Amino acid sequence: MANAHDFIINFPDKYETMVGERGILLSGGQKQRIAIARAIIKDPKILLLDEATSALDTQNESIIQNALDKASNGRTTVVIAHRLSTIRNASKIIVMNKGVIMESGTHKELMDEKGFYFKLIETQQIKQILKAQENINRLDSFTISPKDEVTPLFTINDINDHQTILDKQKIDVEIGLNYNNHNYTVLELIKKVITIDRFVMLSIGIIFSIINGCMWPIFAIIYANVFQVFSKTGDILRHEITFWVLMLFIFSLMVFLVNFIQNVTLGFSSEKLTERIRSMFFASILRQDISFFDEENHSVGVLTSHLSLDVTYINGLTGVTLGNLLHVTAMIFSSVIVSFIAGWKLTLVCICSIPIMIIAGGLRIKLLSSFQQKTRKAYEYSTQIACESANNIRTVAALTCENNLWEKYHNLLNEPMRQGIKNALLASIPFAFANCVFFLIVALAFWYGSILFINDEYDLKKMFIVYTAIVMGSSFTGYFFAYAPDMVKAKFASNYIMTLLERVPNIDIWFQGGEKIKTIKGHIKFSNVNFHYPTRLNIPVLQGINLEVKPGQYVALVGPSGCGKSTIISLIERFYQVTNGTITIDEIDITKMNVSNLREHIALVSQEPSLYDMTIKENILLGCLSGRNITQNDIEKVCQEANIHEFIVGLPNGYDTLVGGKGIQLSGGQKQRIAIARALIRNPKILLLDEATSALDSESEKVVQKALDAAAHGRTTLAIAHRLSTIQNADIIFVMKDGKVHEQGTHQKLLELQGIYYMMIQKQHLGESNL
Repeated sequence: MANAHDFIINFPDKYETMVGERGILLSGGQKQRIAIARAIIKDPKILLLDEATSALDTQNESIIQNALDKASNGRTTVVIAHRLSTIRNASKIIVMNKGVIMESGTHKELMDEKGFYFKLIETQQIKQILKAQENINRLDSFTISPKDEVTPLFTINDINDHQTILDKQKIDVEIGLNYNNHNYTVLELIKKVITIDRFVMLSIGIIFSIINGCMWPIFAIIYANVFQVFSKTGDILRHEITFWVLMLFIFSLMVFLVNFIQNVTLGFSSEKLTERIRSMFFASILRQDISFFDEENHSVGVLTSHLSLDVTYINGLTGVTLGNLLHVTAMIFSSVIVSFIAGWKLTLVCICSIPIMIIAGGLRIKLLSSFQQKTRKAYEYSTQIACESANNIRTVAALTCENNLWEKYHNLLNEPMRQGIKNALLASIPFAFANCVFFLIVALAFWYGSILFINDEYDLKKMFIVYTAIVMGSSFTGYFFAYAPDMVKAKFASNYIMTLLERVPNIDIWFQGGEKIKTIKGHIKFSNVNFHYPTRLNIPVLQGINLEVKPGQYVALVGPSGCGKSTIISLIERFYQVTNGTITIDEIDITKMNVSNLREHIALVSQEPSLYDMTIKENILLGCLSGRNITQNDIEKVCQEANIHEFIVGLPNGYDTLVGGKGIQLSGGQKQRIAIARALIRNPKILLLDEATSALDSESEKVVQKALDAAAHGRTTLAIAHRLSTIQNADIIFVMKDGKVHEQGTHQKLLELQGIYYMMIQKQHLGESNL
C-alpha cells in the first residue's frame, strides 16, 4: 500500500535487508515509504500524517496519496501538508497562520473565497504554456483509472541485466570492509599504547613499581630476623627486637613513599592516556569516509560504546594495572634470588609448585578471552538498539512499541547472560584451584622445612626467609588472575582502537597532498560515471551518468526517489569514490584535489538538516571556514536571506537560544532555514540543495526560494527537488530514472517533450478539485 514493495524486492535479501542506522542505506523517499507502511500495518482508528509524503517524488506521491486516501476510509485522518496537491480531496482544510485559524473548508470552497489559501495555492502553481485540450488528450494515455490497481507508472524496475547475476551470486547486501581483522599481540598493544602515553611520568611509575616489588624480599629478611630474635631471652631479646622493630618502622615509611610515587605517577599517566586516546579516537572517527559509517558494525551506538568504555579499558594494559603487574613480577624474581641465597633446598621444593598456579591462572585468562569475543558483538548490537530507541523516542511513543523494543533489548542480553553463567562455572574451576594451591604449598613448605630444621640444616631465620619470600610472595601471583578480566577487556579494546587509529580511509581529509585551488568557477562535469555503494556492491546506483553544469548555472535534478539524485551530490562532495568514470570541477579530476580544500568551496543543505545542541548562533557559525572573521551583521544578513531572522529576534534569547538535541526545540521548517543560513554564511562557489525547501510552508518556501535564487547568482547551484514549482526557473533540469539521465532541458523544453517530466508536472497541477 505504501509503494515500498517495488524497490524492496530488488534487494538480494528483500524484506530481510538491513537498512542501517537511522535508515542510512535508504534514500529519503524509501525511508518515508517504509514509515508509512509501518503506520498502516497498525490499522489505527486515528491516522496522523505530518508531511508524510514530503520526501517522495511526484509519481510515488500520487500513488501513495491514493493509497492513503483508501486507508483513510473508516478512520479519522489528520494531515499536515505543505505540498498542497496532497490535500485537495480532504473533507475539511484548516488554514493556520501564527497559531490562528485563518480559514476552513473544502479545497473548492477555499479557492472560491480567494483568500489566504488561494494565495498559498498560487505560490505552488507551475507555469504551463501548452494548449489545454492537447494536454488533456495526451494526459489521458498516462493517467491511472480509479478502477485500476494502484501500480506505479514509472517505478524503479528490476535491474534487468544485473538481476540474473544477482540470483547467481547471492551476495550479501551488507558486505563489510573487513579492515579490522588484524589481531595484535599483548606486547604489540602495550608498545603502541606506551608510545601514545607521556613517557616520562610512565617511566617513573614503572621504575618505582619495580622498586616496590623488590622491597618484599627485604621485608622477608626483616620478618625472619624478628622470628629468630624470639628464640632468645633477656636483654638480648629486648635489644634486638627494638632494633628490628625500628627497621620495620623505617621500612614502612619507605613502602609508603614508594607506593605514593608509583600510584601518583601511574595514575596521572593513566588519566592523561585516557584523555589523549579518547581525543585521538574521536578525531579518527571524524576522519573516516562516509562508507565507513554505512556499515552495521560502525553505528553510532557501537562507536560511542567504544569511545566511552573501550578507552577506559585500555588502563588494563597501562597505568595502575601495569604498575601492579610489574610490582608482582619484580617481587617474584627478587624473592626467588634472595631465597636461593638463603636456602636453595627449600626454595627448589617450593618453587616447583608455583608453575601450577600460573598454569591455572593462564587457563582462566584464556576462558575469559573466549567469553569476551562471544559477548562483545551482542553487547554492541544491544547498545545500538538502546541508542536508536532513545534518539527516536517520539517515534517509539507514537507506535506504542516501548514493550516490543524492551523485549528485543532484553532478548539480546539473554545470550551473553547464558555465556556468562557458563563461563563463570568453567573459569571458576582453575581460579579456585589456583587459590587452593597456595595452601598446599604452605603445607609442603612447613613439612620439608621441619625436616631441614630437625637435621640442623636450617635455623628459624633461613626457614622464614624462604617461607616469607617464596610461599607468601607467591600468593601475590593472584594479582595476575584478579586482573585477568581487565587485561582481556584491555586487549580487545586496544586492538579495536589501535586498528581504527591506524586506519587510513580511501578519502582522507587528513591527507595534505592533492591539488589545492584558491578560487573555482564551479564548472562540474560527470563523464560516464558508474557507482555502487561499498556496502551494496551488487546494486548499481548510477549507470553511465553524463551531465555538465556550467559555471553560474542553476541546475535541478528531478526523478523518482532512489534514482541516484542524492548520490550525485554525495559524489560531488567526495563522500564516496566513483566506481567508474570521472567527475571534474573546472576540468580538474576531483580525485586529484585535496579533499578538505574541495569541500571548502562547497556548501550543502540536506533534506534532513542536522543541528547540534548549541545556540542558533553557534549552529550557524559551524558553516564558517576557519580563519574567517564573522560579525553579528554577517550572521543576521544570511538569516534574513533564509527568512529566519524575524523568528530568531522574536525569541527571548535571540541568537543565543539553545535549539536542543537535533534541534528538537524548532519546527522542521525553522531547522531547515537555519541550515540554509549555515550554508550561505560560508559564501560557497558551489551550492548543493538536497530538497532544501521540502519542510517549508508555501509562504516561507516562496521567500526562501527567492533568497536562494538571489544567492545562486555568481555561484553554481545544484538542486534536488520533488516540489517542481521550486525549480521551474532552473537553467537546466535533468530528469533521472534508474540511475540514468532520461531527459534534460529547461522547464518549457521538457514540457514540450511530453515525457516523464511532463507527467510529473501534471501530478502536481493544483486545479479546482479532483473530486
